Amino acid sequence: MTPGLTTANATPSGAPDGDRASRRGGFASATVPRHLARGAIGFGALAGSLVLLRAVGPASLLLAPIGLVALRGCPMCWAVGLVETVSAGRLRRSCTEGSCTLRRA
Repeated sequence: MTPGLTTANATPSGAPDGDRASRRGGFASATVPRHLARGAIGFGALAGSLVLLRAVGPASLLLAPIGLVALRGCPMCWAVGLVETVSAGRLRRSCTEGSCTLRRA
């Protein structure tokens, strides 16, 4: 922990409360519109790679990695990120005496 930083103003990870990155999960985006845009690009590229398969051939499968990168790995990862993005800053984890609870910020 940083010298001079008390546990009262630190998150369980040891980062200060003002650190926005500590409040977001690993899959969250900075804003909901940005996350939805990533989803549109990702799902569009995945769907396009399959739909264009008959017309373009195997070359259309080059869209699949683009879709997976936009979704940060998989459609479920994108969905988890959406929940993290929406709830970022709205929920706080409070741990006392070995028991953790979630509460509204």
